[in-house]
Amino acid sequence: MEANKLTVLGKQAQTAASQLAQLATAKKNELLEAMATSLIAHQTEILAANARDLAEATQLKQSFIDRLTLTADRLADMAAGMRQVAHLDDPIGNVDKMWRNEAGLLIGKQRVPLGVIGIIFEARPNVTADAAALCFKSGNAVMLRGGKEAIQTNIAVSNALRSALEEQQVDANAIQMVTDTTHESANEMMQLVGYINVLIPRGSQRLIQHVVETAKVPVIETGAGNCHIYVDSDADLQMAIDITVNAKVQRPSVCNSAEKLVIHSAVAQNYLPKIAAALAEKDVQLRGDDRACSIVPNMIKADEEDWSTEYNDLIMAVKVVDSEDEAIAHINRYNTKHSEAIITNNYQNGQTFLQQIDAACVYINASTRFTDGFEFGFGAEIGISTQKLHARGPMGLNELTSIKYIIYGNGQVRK
Repeated sequence: MEANKLTVLGKQAQTAASQLAQLATAKKNELLEAMATSLIAHQTEILAANARDLAEATQLKQSFIDRLTLTADRLADMAAGMRQVAHLDDPIGNVDKMWRNEAGLLIGKQRVPLGVIGIIFEARPNVTADAAALCFKSGNAVMLRGGKEAIQTNIAVSNALRSALEEQQVDANAIQMVTDTTHESANEMMQLVGYINVLIPRGSQRLIQHVVETAKVPVIETGAGNCHIYVDSDADLQMAIDITVNAKVQRPSVCNSAEKLVIHSAVAQNYLPKIAAALAEKDVQLRGDDRACSIVPNMIKADEEDWSTEYNDLIMAVKVVDSEDEAIAHINRYNTKHSEAIITNNYQNGQTFLQQIDAACVYINASTRFTDGFEFGFGAEIGISTQKLHARGPMGLNELTSIKYIIYGNGQVRK
């Protein structure tokens, strides 16, 4: 895509963002309901576009086909997510706190939109609707650039959303779809200083790292998910089985699925064969260290690369450790700061894990699959941040705002 074409889109988005920032909450909610209705009204066109994308996706592995696939039920879920966002509290205009200084000035800290949010993502067309809903409710315009595998679906979804805005006489450029899916267009988007206020990459670790290293626009780093389940020496066996299977199998293609199982040696001899059998029933391939392979001989021998790999597939690597400290050290070395879980009935061990694991979300006795804006009550999420500046964890409406200070005086001058 020619750089000046992206600049035009950026200018249009900035103009639309100025209009959005002034919309009342009731109007934004009305428009979100209209966009949700439009998604369902355009179901035939959207699913037909998705079928064309799927027909061309012959080289993708099954886990990515799952991400790409839309059905009537998934489209209904996308619309329901938009309606849920409409019912969430609007952060824009909220004053977090207010105080009076020594000079008598009344100072307030008020929530304002970021402006134009750029999102570069891969083969997940639900991101188009989720991102549009959250950006719109928080008063931000959005520029979306999806992968080539889902381009026809993304265009159909964005057209349905834009048509709802046009019918309500609101600037449809609040939702921009970059239709050029070349690497050049992504790189040019990363350079749109002055037009994109913040860029959010969603996808593989390779994509995210490229954006972080290349972009001149400020970036919120979202997470590849090399997530771990640690089965402690005081874990309940059935709970360990249930959570591990759920975290690995329920939807293996997403970033909050578990990729690694770490198990304490005190229970490994008894627990690991049973957990492995439950995973094998779900066609999970296990790769283990020497000790894990000695307990379950049909495991594949893991290599160094396995410990840092996000499989996005029915594959899980297993490590046996002799202490919680060793488990924590291993997880902190190889994780992507996304989501980690301990299975334990020992209160102190659970608290130690919570305090010492460096990740956006840390669980005691629950599946990592809950790291999700919808599950956290945020509505559709914009992504899961694994960095520590500005936002961390599932990003909802509040994370798509900045602040400005509003100051009331009555003639004060500084001495």
